Amino acid sequence: MTSEMAVHLFRQALLQAFWLAMPLLLIGLIAGVVVSILQVLTSIQDTSFGAVPRLTAFLLGLLLLLPWMASQLTAYTAALWGNLGRYAH
Repeated sequence: MTSEMAVHLFRQALLQAFWLAMPLLLIGLIAGVVVSILQVLTSIQDTSFGAVPRLTAFLLGLLLLLPWMASQLTAYTAALWGNLGRYAH
C-alpha cells in the first residue's frame, strides 16, 4: 500500500464518520437553540430543563436515523472489503 492509498483510505473513513454524525449534530444544535430561546423567554434557568429536551431530541433522532446509518456503514464496509485486494499489495 502506498502512502497515497493510505491517505485516501483514511480520508474516506473520516468523511464517512463526518456524514454519519452530521444529522445528529444538526438535531442537537437545533434542539439546543430552541431550548435556549425558551429558557431566555421564560427565565427558567434549571439545568434539567435544558438537558432533558436536548437528550430526548438526540435520542429520537438517533432512533429515526439508525436504519440509514446502518445502511451507510454496511455499504462503506462492503466497498472497503471489496477493494481489499487493491490495498493489500
